[in-house]
Amino acid sequence: MKEGIRQSMAWLHTWSGLLVGWILFMVFAAGTASYFRDEITLWMKPELHGVAHAVVPQAVAVTNAVETLQDKAPKSQRWFITLPTEREPGLRVSYNAKPPPGEGGGRRRNLKNLTLDPATGAELSAPRETRGGDFLYRLHFDLHYMSPLWGRWIVGFCAMFMLVAILSGIVTHKRIFKDFFTFRPKKGQRSWLDFHNVSAVLALPYHLMITYTGLLTLMFMYFPQGIQAVYQDKQETFFSELFGNPPSDAKAARVPAPLAPLAPMVEQATRTWNGAPVGRVTVAFPNDANATVSITQQTGHAISYDVPTIVFDGVTGRVASAAPEHSGAAKDTRGVMYGLHVARFGDPFTRWLFFTCGLAGCLMVATGLLLWAVKERPKHLKAHAGKVGFSLRLVDGLNIAAVAGLPLAMAVYFWANRLIETGIAQRPEAEIRWFFTAWGIAAIAALVKPGRPMWRIQLALGGLAFALLPLLNGVTGGAHLGTSMARGIWAVAGFDLVTLLLGAFLLYSSHYLGKARAPKAARAAPTPGGPDSKPGLAGSNA
Repeated sequence: MKEGIRQSMAWLHTWSGLLVGWILFMVFAAGTASYFRDEITLWMKPELHGVAHAVVPQAVAVTNAVETLQDKAPKSQRWFITLPTEREPGLRVSYNAKPPPGEGGGRRRNLKNLTLDPATGAELSAPRETRGGDFLYRLHFDLHYMSPLWGRWIVGFCAMFMLVAILSGIVTHKRIFKDFFTFRPKKGQRSWLDFHNVSAVLALPYHLMITYTGLLTLMFMYFPQGIQAVYQDKQETFFSELFGNPPSDAKAARVPAPLAPLAPMVEQATRTWNGAPVGRVTVAFPNDANATVSITQQTGHAISYDVPTIVFDGVTGRVASAAPEHSGAAKDTRGVMYGLHVARFGDPFTRWLFFTCGLAGCLMVATGLLLWAVKERPKHLKAHAGKVGFSLRLVDGLNIAAVAGLPLAMAVYFWANRLIETGIAQRPEAEIRWFFTAWGIAAIAALVKPGRPMWRIQLALGGLAFALLPLLNGVTGGAHLGTSMARGIWAVAGFDLVTLLLGAFLLYSSHYLGKARAPKAARAAPTPGGPDSKPGLAGSNA
């Protein structure tokens, strides 16, 4: 029988979502958490919870940072100064440290980081080493334990499948607006379908935007032919010209020269940007005749990700170059698309809105994976004489590992941050190992024993681990919920509140799965092809 366009799209929607759904769930979950990666990082550094939140003029903070860097690293090739924000109170400075004899390494490996009091420039008690929220941010597009290049190709491949699944799901829907308001609980497969439809339709513009812009953020990697045709192997030159940075092949003159005061440069940049504050200052070749000072605007004052940068001569203090106010439609469009994806422009309300839509995306992917298993189970039981076949058992195990195991692993990551000794070598990697160890154990257990009891166990463990995080925060030196709200440390208070809510949701889910179902209710659940199953709807959004 010849199928219509909607039936064909239903098949495409089902398989384009299922085959990469487990990776997509991880991408959505880690990416959603990344909207508050600064707050997560602050929570994971309890030593900074007591840092004063008084507003310090940026010119004063930069001057204090330069005094500290002149004392600790006067011969470093580069200084990096990240100024405090409402979301991150510390003044962060970094510099290229000289590697040990006989040991090489790139710039990241030899980068020394310090956290200073912005009012005095004094080094704060060294916060524990951690990747914090940056780990979750990088995980959602780099993956881990593999080349970032391969990770980005894999995530991009999955994102393309996601875009196909969304578009085919829109075509498949014949009641898309009605489904926005429809949810019928305790109806078996019908309930899973309604829940999937609601979570998909509720945040449909967000799902389309985040998937499409996610692909655009890596456009230069996926389509490098244009850059290679003009710049050949000098791609760094392309990016230097694109973003107005100093030439990548610049070298020190090796002629000593005093560094001009940075405070007037910061004030001049702020005036040029009509009062917008500075976010980062980079000094190349300090105390050298070829010194340059690059001052970048703080993110959050425009939708575009490409914030303006002004480059000053480090000796004279005069402007050496500045990005043009209007740099072309193509660059501006790319900057806006990138900015929409990372949402650094947003105020707290916008970030919470994006976070909520991201959670809806997690539910959409999770319910889609579960719906396929619910639909296929009667067929497998009939085909295998009442037994579940290998393919469905595999899908059941992967569903548990992704949907229940990943939240458990994320909670373990936060627990590891507080329980691992602060002075051990490579401490950030130890925290990450605990994350993957917990996730690996959860995945193995799920594949060995897939079923309702395993769902309940992993959801309960994850819920308990999240719900107890505020208590752990208080007993391990962090500002607990009450004190953090009193001191105005809303980042810490918000983290504790969210983990309480997530823990409660996971614990309720585990409890709900434990409720016994009456046989009559089970028999009343609609089955594919039954009287309650409508063509084109039962197969949609799986």
